[in-house]
Amino acid sequence: MMLEAGKSYQWCLCGRSKSQPLCDGTHKDHYLKITQRPIRFQVEKTKEYWMCNCKQTKNRPFCDGTHKQKEIQEATTIRL
Repeated sequence: MMLEAGKSYQWCLCGRSKSQPLCDGTHKDHYLKITQRPIRFQVEKTKEYWMCNCKQTKNRPFCDGTHKQKEIQEATTIRL
């Protein structure tokens, strides 16, 4: 996604945001009892970045390819 240098962003950590991968404030709904808060960040250069959607990256908020691991693939596969 295209991110602008110096602009503040919030990467969703709870996984419930409807504007993934960015936070939409869903974690604030006290009925959901979500304890994960977003990761606040800025980038130094305006350009396209690969943002993590699986939430398992070790390079938050950016994708590090963790989603390709077998156990992550199995955990996210929909079983019919």
